Amino acid sequence: GSTNADMLVLAEQGEAEGVWLRAGRQTGGRGRMGRIWESPDGNLFCSTLVRLRAGDPLPHSLALVAANAVHALVAPLCAGQARIKWPNDVLVDGAKIAGILLERTGDTVIVGVGVNVTGHPVGLDRPVTSLRAQGAIEADAGVLLGRLAELFGHWLSIWRAQGLEPVRTHW
Repeated sequence: GSTNADMLVLAEQGEAEGVWLRAGRQTGGRGRMGRIWESPDGNLFCSTLVRLRAGDPLPHSLALVAANAVHALVAPLCAGQARIKWPNDVLVDGAKIAGILLERTGDTVIVGVGVNVTGHPVGLDRPVTSLRAQGAIEADAGVLLGRLAELFGHWLSIWRAQGLEPVRTHW
């Protein structure tokens, strides 16, 4: 179905922070406001969970933590200029290449990420692109997930230790 839905179940079962779940394909992927997120083979669909702690910045600011990580992941691979579109998209030259979806249950925030790696939807009312269309012919979703987990962990530790300001400043 969707990595966020599956991660919500794992969170309720006590899964630890830091685990990532990746799907090769999703049949129930979604974006903000219930929009359907197309999930063709070869793209990156993944989720992780963050267990909120006393003293953490506001939970919704995890969207910027994730956006900084996704931007750092895709920017070096793209021919065009990547930028974060607040609060949950990464664009390359104005075309969407990645989306982020936060969902909360109790003291846990599920952070879902979708990155167009090998393909992207066509015929939408907005421009979209993929890493392949940006020249990253060898990009692989599995390899990208490992790097994304590292980058997310980096920004999460800054968010926890120093607050939102350095995360926002980097954006």
